[in-house]
Amino acid sequence: VAYDSKSGLIYTGCADGWVKRVRLNESAADSVVENWVFTGGRPLGLAHGHKNEVFVADTEKGLLKISEDGTVELLTDEAEGVKFKLTDCVDVAQDGMLYFTDASHKYSLKDFISDILGGRPHGRLMSYNPTTKETKVLVHNLYFANGVAVSPDQNFVVFCETVMRRCRKYYLQGSKKGSVENFIDHLPGLPDNIRYDGEGQYWIALATEVTPYWDLALRYPFIRKVLAIVKRYAAGRPHLEKNAGVLAVNLNGEPTAHYYDPELFLISSGIKIGNYLYCGSIVNPYIIRLDVHQHPAQTTT
Repeated sequence: VAYDSKSGLIYTGCADGWVKRVRLNESAADSVVENWVFTGGRPLGLAHGHKNEVFVADTEKGLLKISEDGTVELLTDEAEGVKFKLTDCVDVAQDGMLYFTDASHKYSLKDFISDILGGRPHGRLMSYNPTTKETKVLVHNLYFANGVAVSPDQNFVVFCETVMRRCRKYYLQGSKKGSVENFIDHLPGLPDNIRYDGEGQYWIALATEVTPYWDLALRYPFIRKVLAIVKRYAAGRPHLEKNAGVLAVNLNGEPTAHYYDPELFLISSGIKIGNYLYCGSIVNPYIIRLDVHQHPAQTTT
C-alpha cells in the first residue's frame, strides 16, 4: 500500500498482476477501485517518485518504474550476477536513489514460507542509481529482507528482517556510512513492510503475532524442518498466524502504539491517513481500515 497525498489515491499491488488505485471516501463501503497498470508479474512494494512515477518491487519481474502515463520500464532484475527471486519492497530517497530488497534469491513468493522455515539468509538490501543505472548490494545474507524506509533526514535506510523479528538501519552517510545496527528488535510479530508517515512515526506491519509455536519454530531449526516437511508432503502446514496488525515507533525505534485484531493475519503493510490506518494483506483480497481512535482496533474492509 502506498498513498499519494496530492491525488488522495491509495496504490496497491495485487496477485492478479495489476497495480490498482483506490479513491478514499469517508465510508469504506464507498471507496472506488480501478485497475491502473498491469505489470504481468506480481507487484509487491510500491513507492512514489519525484516526477509522478511509481516504483514497483515486482516479485516476478524485478524493480519496475511506471511513468505517469502508465508505461512500465524494467530498471533491474539482478545484482552481482544473481537474479532477484523475490523482489519485495522499495523506497525513494530525496536525491532519487532507490533502495529495495530481494527477500530471497532462492525462493519465489509462492514458496516464501519455505525460505522462512529454512532459516537461511538468502535476502539482500540493494540500491539502484537511476542516473548511472547501477545496482549495488549494500547488505548480504539477510533473513528474509523485507520493508524499506529512508529516514527523514536521509542519513540511513531502515529495513526489516522478517525471520529475525527486527528492523535494522544501514547508514548512507556520516562517520557510520556503510555500517549496520539495530533499529528495533524483539518485535511482538513478524515484520513485513515499514512506512514513514511524515509526522515522526514509522508504521511497521506485523504479519502475525509471535505465538509460542512461532517462537519455538524460529528458535529451533529441527522444528522448522518438521514444519517444512509437513508443508511439502501434507500439502499444507499448521495455521499459526493471528493478531496481525501495525506497530508504530518513533524516530528512535521506540514503540508508541500497537493496533491489531485477532482475526487478521499476514498483514503486509500499513500507513496512517487521517484518523485511519490502511493495511494490505498478501493473502486476503482487501484493504483493511483500522480506526486509530478505537482500542482494540475496529476494522472495516
